[in-house]
Amino acid sequence: MLINLVEWLEANFGHIRGSGLFQYISFRAGAALILSLIISMVFGGKIINGLRRQQIGETVRDLGLAGQVQKQGTPTMGGVIIIMATLIPCLLMAKLDNVYVILLMLSTLWMGFIGFLDDYIKVFRKNKEGLKAWFKILGQIGLGLIIGITMLTNDDIVVRMDVKVANELGYTEAQMVGDTIYTEKNGNQTIRKGDYKTNLTNVPFLKDNHLDYSWLLPVEQSVAAKWAWLLFVPLVIFIVTAVSNAANLTDGLDGLATGVSGISAFTLGIFAYVSGNAIASNYLGILQLPGASEVVIFAASLVGACIGFLWYNAFPAQVFMGDTGSLTLGGIIASMAILLRKELLIPVLCGVFLAESLSVIIQVMYFKYTKRKYGEGRRIFLMSPLHHHYQKKGMHEVKIVTRFWIVAVLLAVITIITLKIR
Repeated sequence: MLINLVEWLEANFGHIRGSGLFQYISFRAGAALILSLIISMVFGGKIINGLRRQQIGETVRDLGLAGQVQKQGTPTMGGVIIIMATLIPCLLMAKLDNVYVILLMLSTLWMGFIGFLDDYIKVFRKNKEGLKAWFKILGQIGLGLIIGITMLTNDDIVVRMDVKVANELGYTEAQMVGDTIYTEKNGNQTIRKGDYKTNLTNVPFLKDNHLDYSWLLPVEQSVAAKWAWLLFVPLVIFIVTAVSNAANLTDGLDGLATGVSGISAFTLGIFAYVSGNAIASNYLGILQLPGASEVVIFAASLVGACIGFLWYNAFPAQVFMGDTGSLTLGGIIASMAILLRKELLIPVLCGVFLAESLSVIIQVMYFKYTKRKYGEGRRIFLMSPLHHHYQKKGMHEVKIVTRFWIVAVLLAVITIITLKIR
């Protein structure tokens, strides 16, 4: 918003000293991060006090875990702090006509609303089950449909490719958006590029790391391009649903989901920067996504919001994010990865989320299997999700959270170096 205001002021009143800074992604991202930190830390305390006055506290079931009793009554629904501290800086610093920013802000509000309903039912209706599972899934499917269909139909979401390379990959001029040809210098060579409407994505660890989902269909390429949505849209829905629910499962210890989400957001911010930059994307051999640089602003806002929320959410937590925060964080991370065409990196980047989800799935399946076979259910983990298993082993939750953060950082580094390892 501010960049549009500055441009309007300059157009009407002449040059404004220092206004050129707003043209730099790095400046606006830094300003967004600082602003989100200030908002979450300054207003976070007031929101927590308001939640406490309204007696919006967590009801904790006794699971025999250390320190569990002390968490009883801690204010919940603190995810509104994260949402507010993400959206306000983004509104101020990002270009609001950018389709990537619009979709990410929509994802935040969409999943925030679903999480808020879940928390509201738990807190005010005194229903421990919260929102019906089918309603949550329906909401996640809705968001996946919006993202998937928009990516397939919106002409602002394109891949800028060398015309020669595009022809070699089987893309025709009919798949080019507009007739503008962009020329770029690569040493002594001049590269001609066009914006193509494709289903291309990046495949990690492979030298020729491009994959179009239409290539997976066992029909002629001209026909497959029209039906690729049959693969792409369900995949988007699955990723949004899986990551959102996985983040929800991870939110069980003070600061755990917040820290892991912040690390993932920072990593995706790096991918957004290199994907939107012509020089960086050419050098790294990844897909160039015009307009994706604005995602850096959103990622910076989210990182700042997570760090600021940790001010109150670190052990011992003064507030819990609730489903308002956890479902939102998972939905945002999934949406960012899909929009940046890095969805195939999610199992690595979100490895902590994946491990937490798998621990629950394995525990339930093994319990049901042994109950059928032996007449009594048996368990692989002392308790699931995985972080509770370590709690049952007597490990302090601060140590568990810190080690999970370390693992998340390691996975983030591995995710980043996939840019070069092929």
